[in-house]
Amino acid sequence: MKTMLRRCHKCSLYTFEEKCPKCGAEAKVPIPPKFSPEDKYGKYRRMLKQELSEGAAQ
Repeated sequence: MKTMLRRCHKCSLYTFEEKCPKCGAEAKVPIPPKFSPEDKYGKYRRMLKQELSEGAAQ
């Protein structure tokens, strides 16, 4: 499995760990996933986005 460089959104430290070694916050991959015209999961992302927007409107 390829290791991705991660960034802590709280203190902006870059690390390979899932949690920041400095502040303990969650570190996330700072780059978006590759674009593909054959998006296998697009249907599910759109369904989730619609559910979240309907839940926020209530």
